[in-house]
Amino acid sequence: MKQPIYINAIASVSPLGHDSETTWASYKNNSHYFSLQYDNLVAKLDTNSLKEIKKITQSNYKYKALDNTVLYAILSSRNAIKQAGWQANANFGVNIGSSRGATSLFEKYYEDFLNKNETNTLSSPTTTLGNISSWVAQDLKTKGPNISHSITCSTALHALLNGVAWIQSGMCSNFLVGGSEAPLTPFTIAQMQALKIYAKTGATYPCQALNTDKTSNSMILGEGAAMACLAAEYSKLSLAKLIGVGYGTETITHNASLSKNAECFQLSMSMALNIINPNDIDIIVTHTPGTVKGDIAELNAIKHVFKDKIPALTNNKWKIGHSLGTSGMLSVEFAILMLKKQEFINVPYLTTQAPKQIKTILINAVGFGGNAVSVIVTTING
Repeated sequence: MKQPIYINAIASVSPLGHDSETTWASYKNNSHYFSLQYDNLVAKLDTNSLKEIKKITQSNYKYKALDNTVLYAILSSRNAIKQAGWQANANFGVNIGSSRGATSLFEKYYEDFLNKNETNTLSSPTTTLGNISSWVAQDLKTKGPNISHSITCSTALHALLNGVAWIQSGMCSNFLVGGSEAPLTPFTIAQMQALKIYAKTGATYPCQALNTDKTSNSMILGEGAAMACLAAEYSKLSLAKLIGVGYGTETITHNASLSKNAECFQLSMSMALNIINPNDIDIIVTHTPGTVKGDIAELNAIKHVFKDKIPALTNNKWKIGHSLGTSGMLSVEFAILMLKKQEFINVPYLTTQAPKQIKTILINAVGFGGNAVSVIVTTING
C-alpha cells in the first residue's frame, strides 16, 4: 500500500444484531446462532434486525419490490455513513458485492414464469447484481461511483481492495465498501448440500470451523450485510488503519477446491504483509468455513507464511455460519471490535492462548475459483 487507509466506520446486520454493542455482546457469549429452516440449520437475522428491515420497506413503496440483499445493504450502509458522519454531497463511492445476489427474488420470479409463462415487470432490474450498489447509492443520495461485483465468498474483501485502489489513485477520497447476502433459500441450501459440505444437526457446536480434528464437513449458511467507510485522511472518528492488502489466485483442479497448502492464501497473506514483520501480527481471523479440506488447507498456508510463530487464530463462522460474499467484511468488523475492546474472542471448542497484545490483525477470505484476499488492520496509533 502507498499509505494507510483509515476505516472511519463499520456497520453490519447479522444474526448477532445490527449495532456494534449488541454485536459485541453476542460475540462475548459461547452460544451459536443457528436454527432450523427447511429442515436444515441456518443462521438468520435476529428479530430486532428484521424489524429494522421492515421499517425500510414501509418507508418507501419502491423498497417493497427489492430483494433482501438490497434491504440488508441499505440498513448497514445507512448505519455506517451515520457513524462516519458522511453527507451525500461528499460524493463517496459505493462498492458492494454479493456471491448469490438477489437469489430469493430470482427464484420467486422464475417459479412464477414456469407457472404462468410470463413474469413481473420489475423482474429484471430487481435481480441484477448491480441493483445492490445502485439502490444503496440512491438511498444515500451520493453521486459518486457505484460498483457491484461477485467473486464468490471473497467478494466483500475484493470490494475493500477496490476501494483502496480508487482512493490511492486519487479518483475518490472516500469509499463505502462491503457485501450483502441473503442465501437462505431451499435451492441455495440444496446446492451446498450437493457439494457434500453442509453440517448435520445434533452437535453442540454444529459448525466446527477451525477444528482440524473434525472428520466431516460442517458448513452452515448465514445471512447479513457489512459495510466499511474507507477514507484517505485520518478523522477523530477513525476506528482503525488498513495497512496491508493482498490477493492471490491459484490453479484449481475442482470447481470448489483449494490446493492442499492453499497457494492462493500464501500469495495473499505474503502480499498483505509486504514490509510488515509477520511477528507483528497478533491475531488472524481465518476464513475456515467448517469444511475438512478447506480449513486444513488455510491452516497449512498460515504455517507456511508464519513458520514457527503462528498468531492467535479465531473465527466467527462457528457462531453465525458462512454468509458467503458478506463473510469477509463481517470478519473485518469482528477484528475491529477486538481492537477496540482489547479483548480476544476464542472459539469455545478450541484451546487457543490469547495474544499478549491486540494491536494488529490479519483477516482472510477465499472463494470458489481459488481466489483469496488478505487484509491487515491495526490500531490508529499502531
